[in-house]
Amino acid sequence: MSALAGIHDPALFVLAGLLLNLAPGPDMAYIAARSAAGGFRDGAAASFGIAAGCVVHTIAAALGLSALIATSAIAFEVVKWCGAAYLFYAGLKLILSSLCEGAVTGRAPFLPRASAGKILREAFVINVFNPKVALFFLAFLPQFIDADAPAKAASFVLLGFVFTFDSLFVILPIAWLVGRAGRLMRESERLSRVSIGAVGTLFVLLAARLAAVERH
Repeated sequence: MSALAGIHDPALFVLAGLLLNLAPGPDMAYIAARSAAGGFRDGAAASFGIAAGCVVHTIAAALGLSALIATSAIAFEVVKWCGAAYLFYAGLKLILSSLCEGAVTGRAPFLPRASAGKILREAFVINVFNPKVALFFLAFLPQFIDADAPAKAASFVLLGFVFTFDSLFVILPIAWLVGRAGRLMRESERLSRVSIGAVGTLFVLLAARLAAVERH
């Protein structure tokens, strides 16, 4: 049976998805940080890592794993604390790096350069271990699937992939804009050092916010 048969208001879904992708959070913070640090290349790698994480959440929701996170306090806490610990670790590394003499040299990026693959993996982990993203997919996608849809799982997966694809039309332009704006920081040693600490502090705060999230 066709997955399209159970979907309604597709235009509204696309529009809502584009607007929701503008919401701030760990994903957007990481994309912005990497874009300012290494330009569009690094920001694009982060964007595709986030998108890959959304694919995982889509499949998890279709299989019922997101429902498990929503209903099981233990599963929710495990995912939440894994994500918070990773963000805290990444933030602490940046803060310590900003305090190390010689950590940044002239014309160096304000975040340590990394391969595109490493950035993609980091972004993927940040997204996958954020239970709020899992709950978002579980709450948002069903609103556009008919209660009597002949193939609910297929419709769920299709909408999840559409949402993920649409997100690239938001996060990639943001990565490009932030990458352009970050040129000055990448060329100034003083701004680079300050920025390392600022981004690290942001990650620690995001970790604290994620750790404080309660299951509803």
